Amino acid sequence: MIYYLSKVVISALLIVAISEISKRSSLLGALLASIPLVSVMAILWIYIDTKDIEKISQLSTSIFWLVLPSLALFIALPVLLKQGVDFYLSLFISVAITAACYGIMVFILNYYNIKL
Repeated sequence: MIYYLSKVVISALLIVAISEISKRSSLLGALLASIPLVSVMAILWIYIDTKDIEKISQLSTSIFWLVLPSLALFIALPVLLKQGVDFYLSLFISVAITAACYGIMVFILNYYNIKL
């Protein structure tokens, strides 16, 4: 139980730290947020829990393919905000676009027989 609580606390602290640093410096906040820390932590937790290298390899490959459609959010959101669209609506639309891009990517990967 303490192990799971530790994972939750470490993950939450990371998110809060990035949020607080971003208030002071968008460059430093973006740098920390762009580092795949969540992925690295997930990989680390899986390794500690299972020692299953194959599972980590599969996860890493899946993350690679799914990072590409996630970039749609970072294109759509600033475009919508600069057009004067309300923040929450911009965020919702950007998430919806990103979800659609995920669907398209999964379809394409399945078409080429690439399994996630």
